[in-house]
Order: sequence, then C-alpha cells, then structure tokens
Amino acid sequence: MIAFDFECSKGHVFEGWFDNLKSFEEQNTHNMINCPYCNDTNITRILSPVSMKTSPPVDRERESKPIDYEKLVNDMAKYIHDEFEDLGTDFAKEALKIHYGVAEERNIRGSATENEEKLLLDEGIRFFKFPALKIDHSKKD
Repeated sequence: MIAFDFECSKGHVFEGWFDNLKSFEEQNTHNMINCPYCNDTNITRILSPVSMKTSPPVDRERESKPIDYEKLVNDMAKYIHDEFEDLGTDFAKEALKIHYGVAEERNIRGSATENEEKLLLDEGIRFFKFPALKIDHSKKD
C-alpha cells in the first residue's frame, strides 16, 4: 500500500491509500476519488511532506576492517604494470597516434616531459600522472 496526499479544487487537503501509483491513476481518471469534505472529484496529487529513504544494508564486517593502504597502492601499481603497455619515453608520441586513430587504442604507460604533457593537454588528450611505484611481490590477497 502507498499513501498519497491530495488537494481538491476547493483547497481541501486529504490523504488516500492505494495499492500502487497505477491504481490511483486509474481511479482518478474515472472520477472515483472524491474529497471527504466536499465530495469534489476534481483532485490533484500534491507533494507529500514526509518521505522515506532506504539504503542498502551495511556490511558490518567490511566496515570494521581498517583499509590497508599499503596493499591498495601495491594492487594499483600491479594492475598498471600488468595491464598497461610500457612505452617509456615514447609515451607522448604513441598517445598522439592513438588519439588521431593512427595506432590501435589500448592502455599505455610511460614518461613524458613537461612540454610533451602540455602538448597532450592542448590536443585534448587526458592522462593521469602516477609516481613510479615498485611492486611488493610478497604482498598477497
């Protein structure tokens, strides 16, 4: 069941309960809803002053564990190392080729000078700068 607030054409405010929004709309279309004060069937639904918001259940186990930032950084470094092609100092040249469709689109990493970074930005190429991170292979999941 769902409750809606209404107002009739004479200004009376009242509440009605329905199975769902569709049920209300059907009844309202056929003038089956009337004001309990004056019997007016010219009613409109108005904004209800109360609403309820539900949120997903909290994972208490996850909430109580502190974040292992060292593992997080190591996982990120490992992902970049494993999933991005290392182009070294050719990074900016290849990024431009990819941007203009001359080279295949793919994940790349490497280094760029300050002037190359400015050129990439001027050409509208987005990139992210990460420090060179060493992967600690002793860290496991």
